[in-house]
Amino acid sequence: MNFHNLPKETLIETLGIRVTEASPDRVVAEMEVTPKVHQPFGFLHGGASVALAETVASIGAYLAAPEGHTSFGLEINANHLRSMQSGKVQAVATPFHKGRTTQVWNIEIRDEQGRLVCVSRCTLAIVPMDRQGSNS
Repeated sequence: MNFHNLPKETLIETLGIRVTEASPDRVVAEMEVTPKVHQPFGFLHGGASVALAETVASIGAYLAAPEGHTSFGLEINANHLRSMQSGKVQAVATPFHKGRTTQVWNIEIRDEQGRLVCVSRCTLAIVPMDRQGSNS
């Protein structure tokens, strides 16, 4: 899958997430902090950060999974450390554990000055895909 030309009308497109690097050992993506990812008081919404974190972890887990398998999030946690109103954040995901049926990824989201905005850990299930490309 080409992660630079992802399908349209997905959450990735809605939030403006742009994948800049993707391998089985590291995934990097950026997201502009604009009103479309704000909570009602004008700051980056924690849910947008979590969606960004799960996106990079899911892509990494998919790339690290055996051929014919895909990944689905099982659990994610996040600590929101810094508020933002504008600018850009960058998420970097790296694996803690790449097992046969589960993977655990660490995600750090930083602002343009390199300061931590959010840290997250995501556990993903690795499942076989059927012939149509969906999970079994």
